[in-house]
Amino acid sequence: MAAPGAAVTVTVTYSNEKHSIQVASPQEDSEPTLQDMALLIEQVTGVPVPFQKLIYKGKSLKELEQPLSALGVKNGCKVMLIGKRNSPEEEAELKKLKDLEKSVEQIANKLEEVNKEFTGIQKGFLAKDLQAEALKQLDKRIKGTAEQFMKILEQIDAINLPENFSDCKLKKKGLVKRVQAFLAQCDTIEGNIGQEMDKLQSKNLALVE
Repeated sequence: MAAPGAAVTVTVTYSNEKHSIQVASPQEDSEPTLQDMALLIEQVTGVPVPFQKLIYKGKSLKELEQPLSALGVKNGCKVMLIGKRNSPEEEAELKKLKDLEKSVEQIANKLEEVNKEFTGIQKGFLAKDLQAEALKQLDKRIKGTAEQFMKILEQIDAINLPENFSDCKLKKKGLVKRVQAFLAQCDTIEGNIGQEMDKLQSKNLALVE
């Protein structure tokens, strides 16, 4: 077995290209896995990991989380790659999706902040007389966050992909699912804020009476 942390040098053949790569694990004391090798192969060949078929000694390597040593891949081994490279056109569409993914992360952070502040109010971390105004502001912010997610969803929807852009289609589908999940979260938080505002209103009315 390879020593933990030791890099494994592998020759990858793809069509009529040959690439010598050094696969190391990102973790210091662990062995490189098939996933580590596949990511490196994507960098040198441009074939995305989901579309790579790696053949070693006539067998297809499939278990990405397995250490290379467990699959019998050692220093100096030859691995054959079969797979489709993305076209420059597909790469351009992928970049659009990756940029939208970054925007989704930023909006998700705002959602997280609203949720934290709301939880704080629920736990009584804010003086009673300040709660109504704070909830009103949070309601405004969560509505704005949901609107931003809707805009992103429209932008993703506007990206029309040809049938053969498999990598992009996969990314687009995953991104749509994530945004929809965040929108559902917005709905839940907005509903909870509304309930809290109603409760507060009822208490204040009771006090007046």
